[in-house]
Amino acid sequence: MRLTRLGPRGAEQPAVLDDDGRLLDASGVADDFDGAFFASGGIGRLRAALHEGRLPRLDPPAGTRTGAPVARPGKIVCIGLNYRDHAAETGAAIPERPVVFLKDPGTVVGPYDEVLVPRGSTRTDWEVELGVVIGSRARYLDSPEQAHALIAGYAVSHDVSEREFQLERSPQWDLGKSCETFNPLGPWLVTPDEVGDPQALGLRLSVNGRRRQEGSTSDMVFDVAHLIWYLSRHMVLEPGDLVNTGTPAGVALGLPDTPYLRAGDTVELGIDGLGVQRQTFVPA
Repeated sequence: MRLTRLGPRGAEQPAVLDDDGRLLDASGVADDFDGAFFASGGIGRLRAALHEGRLPRLDPPAGTRTGAPVARPGKIVCIGLNYRDHAAETGAAIPERPVVFLKDPGTVVGPYDEVLVPRGSTRTDWEVELGVVIGSRARYLDSPEQAHALIAGYAVSHDVSEREFQLERSPQWDLGKSCETFNPLGPWLVTPDEVGDPQALGLRLSVNGRRRQEGSTSDMVFDVAHLIWYLSRHMVLEPGDLVNTGTPAGVALGLPDTPYLRAGDTVELGIDGLGVQRQTFVPA
């Protein structure tokens, strides 16, 4: 299934995109696609309603906003330097264990929403990432193999970063990762059965029509299952939480001319089977 949310920010309506590309109203099954929905077996109920033909057709007006496919996560857990080529372009060693940091859940916006360049920013950067949404509580997993059953789905996640804030203003990365609107998500949350192997997905990102990132999740240092297992040994992952799994090479930080984003720039990014995002950057 492909889950989406439509409407003004804070008042989105849950919907499903069926195999024929038709939008179906999910509001009779779910108040919202949030932690409570996932924790209560919402995916199973929604799948049953879809198969039984109980979801009415939805015809939103032209220009209706697409929101993030998941309501505000309880937390966003991010993994740094998790692609071999990205570690190489930044001059960093391949990590021996996952590099983990947290990002403000309030950064999540829709896939086509404007992104704000922070005031005083000169080094706003892009990062296309595979986002993993947790469907069931993950706590002290015994093995990575247990992780697959706990995943609600996958989505395109844009981990926007401000590199000066991130690397020069604090020994922690949070300041450069948690600026307003810095995590567009969607357009869909795609369930694992439809995604297939999460380690065989192509990722790509363009800035003003110029391709900047082209990679594959097969280049991850630590795969999705390992990351969920590892994180569960250090924190409890709750339903609705988002895990950003790292970005491939091609970020501005690693390019010779460091072409950081400015107001007016447009970024388009996508992942195989998960859809495409497009954002224009504007002043905060």
